[in-house]
Amino acid sequence: MTNHSEASGTSGNSDISGQNGCGRSREPSAYLGHGATAGPRDEQQVTLRTPAELADALPYLLGYRPEDSIVLVALHDRDARGRFGGRARLGIPAQTDDWPSVAQQLAHGLVTGSERRGVKPESMVAFLCQDPASGESPREVMERLRPLAQLLRRACGSLDVPVVEALCISDGRFWSYCCPGNGCCSAEGEQMGLPGTSVLAAAATYAGLQVRGTLKEMRARLLPWETAAALRQEAALDAAQSALVPRILDAENRADVAEETLAVAQRLMGRLADTPTVSGTLDADLRDDELVGHDDAATLILGLQDRATRDRAAEWMEGDEADAALRLWRALARRCVGPYGEHAAAPLTLVGWVAWSSGDELEAREALAMALAADPDYLFARLLHQACNEGLDPESIRRCLRAERRGRDLAAATAGADAGSEKSPSDKSPDATSTTDRPCVAAGTRRRRRPRSEGSPEARPARRSPGAAHARRARSTDGNPPAGRRPGRTADGASGRARVRRGGGGQPTEGES
Repeated sequence: MTNHSEASGTSGNSDISGQNGCGRSREPSAYLGHGATAGPRDEQQVTLRTPAELADALPYLLGYRPEDSIVLVALHDRDARGRFGGRARLGIPAQTDDWPSVAQQLAHGLVTGSERRGVKPESMVAFLCQDPASGESPREVMERLRPLAQLLRRACGSLDVPVVEALCISDGRFWSYCCPGNGCCSAEGEQMGLPGTSVLAAAATYAGLQVRGTLKEMRARLLPWETAAALRQEAALDAAQSALVPRILDAENRADVAEETLAVAQRLMGRLADTPTVSGTLDADLRDDELVGHDDAATLILGLQDRATRDRAAEWMEGDEADAALRLWRALARRCVGPYGEHAAAPLTLVGWVAWSSGDELEAREALAMALAADPDYLFARLLHQACNEGLDPESIRRCLRAERRGRDLAAATAGADAGSEKSPSDKSPDATSTTDRPCVAAGTRRRRRPRSEGSPEARPARRSPGAAHARRARSTDGNPPAGRRPGRTADGASGRARVRRGGGGQPTEGES
């Protein structure tokens, strides 16, 4: 089972009171703040009078419409007005044997995560979201998932956090597993209102909150191409690998490859920044794909397999740079086609990092989970995924990357000053520019030394994981691998891979950031 849990920190602007049974014995009240730091008096009160409104609230709590999902939402202040707290989601396992462990994992993770943030939940609301399979009715889905709902209630109860409401949502209808069975609910479930028509939806719209569709739609932006263009991109990747991998393995040329890679990235980021985005994610992604050529994409994908180069690319994380970088990293993830699926771990991790740094935890978690699916051993993605799920502040990482950038700029400026002092004024070019005015990617080749945690910087093209690549996507539209040499076979073969593990032929080793 390879589900990656998603959790978010305690929400400071949504509240709901505890419920009993079907939620009809009390009137839960929710509060949506306006993004200000003012207290509750300045917040807009929204009353959730029915379980239907509670079900309608779920997409606004998560930021997307969950599919095939178990969702737990923590509640605080049970005896007064309950406040929505942390949320956690897992995919519903296909095998029922996995249900007990998943229920325990989800309940334990949310409760302990809340405790680490200083507030243990008073109660929980559970949601099971799954549409019917072929030939199955929504009610049959509800009955099939009933044991899972019971397992969730027991898992939360064992932690002294009762589940006050458990809802099944399927095909636009919902059922309460906490219904006392006195005829208050229809056996065929209750029809949910049209999306976006509830009082809570109106309040969320006023507050500027958005629901971005389903996770499947979000992941589609980062999945490899399956069009005819994928074959041309794979050919470009083959050519780039033959040209770049020997140079990356060569200690004398590796720094030059890094500078070339980052220069290409800066050029493409400038092109993306100068081209306004269009409305709609699909049209926007198609426009970005047109602006990134096959050869440039291949150069970047291969170059970013060097982790020192990737760390420098991660410095484009805020301001105007972040938007262009995010668009570029998404485009590169879509170009990791065919047998190059494992290479997507680097651009996907950069997508996750820039999204998290920019405040979009939802895309960050999805991108980092996809990076781990491409390469489960990718330490940078694993650390970022854990930090994002635990609600940590990315500012500490930003400070570190800013310091690295300033250090390189200072070293380059010092080197330029030393070189200039050895020449007389007449020897200097009249139009020479200061080193400090040059782009960061051309500011020198100083390497940073850190404790070794994941081995030395690797040229990942030298390693192949067919299983991971297959799990990402089929290699072409017809499902058959295109003809041609498999990547990962360099001239050095196994000896080349060993040299990479030793640090690229004598190059100082660097661990993950």
